[in-house]
Amino acid sequence: MPLTLFEKLWQIHAITDLGDGESLVNIDRIFLHERTGSIALKSLEESGRSIASPNNVFCTMDHIVSTKIGRTDKTEMPGGDAFISATRQSALKAGIHLYDLTHANQGIVHVVSPEQGIALPGITLVCPDSHTCTLGGLGTLAWGIGSTDAEHALATNTLRVRKPNTMRVNFHGSLQAGVSAKDMILHLIAKYGAAGAANHAVEFSGAAISELSIESRLTLCNMAVEFSAFTGLVAPDDKTIEYVKGRPYAPSKEHWEAAIEHWQTLKTDSGANFDKELNVDCADIQPTVTWGTSPQDAVAINGHIPHPDRAHHYSETRRDSMRKALTYMNLKPDTPIDEITIDAAFIGSCTNSRLSDLRLVADFLKDKKVSNGISAICVPGSSSVKRAAEAEGIDKVFIDAGFEWRESGCSMCFYAGGETFGSDKRVISSTNRNFEGRQGPGTKTHLASPLTVAASACAGHITSASTYE
Repeated sequence: MPLTLFEKLWQIHAITDLGDGESLVNIDRIFLHERTGSIALKSLEESGRSIASPNNVFCTMDHIVSTKIGRTDKTEMPGGDAFISATRQSALKAGIHLYDLTHANQGIVHVVSPEQGIALPGITLVCPDSHTCTLGGLGTLAWGIGSTDAEHALATNTLRVRKPNTMRVNFHGSLQAGVSAKDMILHLIAKYGAAGAANHAVEFSGAAISELSIESRLTLCNMAVEFSAFTGLVAPDDKTIEYVKGRPYAPSKEHWEAAIEHWQTLKTDSGANFDKELNVDCADIQPTVTWGTSPQDAVAINGHIPHPDRAHHYSETRRDSMRKALTYMNLKPDTPIDEITIDAAFIGSCTNSRLSDLRLVADFLKDKKVSNGISAICVPGSSSVKRAAEAEGIDKVFIDAGFEWRESGCSMCFYAGGETFGSDKRVISSTNRNFEGRQGPGTKTHLASPLTVAASACAGHITSASTYE
């Protein structure tokens, strides 16, 4: 019987069918962070249980750490240093791999995981963070969990999971110049809604997906959760194998050929059936930006804010949410997107802070300046990315243009009682969520690609790199 990629991964890892739509699934690797990791580790310790496979458990400091140069355990979040110290103590006591603040490979969990070879094609990986689906860009079956499930996985290497339905999203054709994976996923969510993939594992396929770099595939899968998917997946190919080769936790030389042989089977069989299929014409995708308080509130950068009263194809509930979003964002219907002025620009997060993102932005920023009055910050996704960028002089390009250059971490992707651009400030951001207060009380967030963020920072209003003047 022909199987989808997801069904193959599920079949490999399902230990037993529990008879109620759920299965007991084997978990290969677990990644923790200081925001929730200390809770799971401490609870496990207090229950008298131990970690089943410490060598397969990893932890990083990323969510609430300061990203300012010269940082210490002290955070912008009140009491945040207690999370850091507690996680450090528990991780060291448990004997798991720890990327502490001063570790050369510290960084955002979903950036560290692929760059270190912790996430691999065909394995299962869980983390107490909803954007764990990022790792599906490598063909990893990865999803976010809560602290209780993290504790269970730590103790047993298993989780009780309800099997989702399957969906394939086909991206036909090739992307236009200046259009990125971030634009692809924003366009998809805007077209089909933030609940478009609810209760589904999504496989992204098509010529445009094959053409994407691995880091772009990670960006695409990162926001599968904003599409309400259980996870996102891209079948591993030669690009994947080349990317993984030689990384610290990749298969060793004696197991490399066997690993490749296995990975080459991880693709959807011809004739396999999906519960749902969607088709997207890449010719329709433009640089895209959000206007509201959900990733589905997005339009092409040359478009206008939609009018709820004329959005008859939406339900009344959806139109009401549009009105509420416009009120929070202090915007009016029919306003051209490229006429919206901004106060700040942020490049970072597990969505768009990898070396390829920073290189692309640096190429644009050469000989340009951030517009007067705009606060602009760049936070590399990991210490490894930061070092590599600095070795290429990328940091100098950012700084010369007027960006603040930071240490790695989640930073202003979300507000945890810490740093923010300020109430009522309008921010264009390469992050993944634009909910009310996501970047601080009253802060208004517009999601976009890093290139669009950079162009907008220089223009002082939302614009694309291709139309920047």
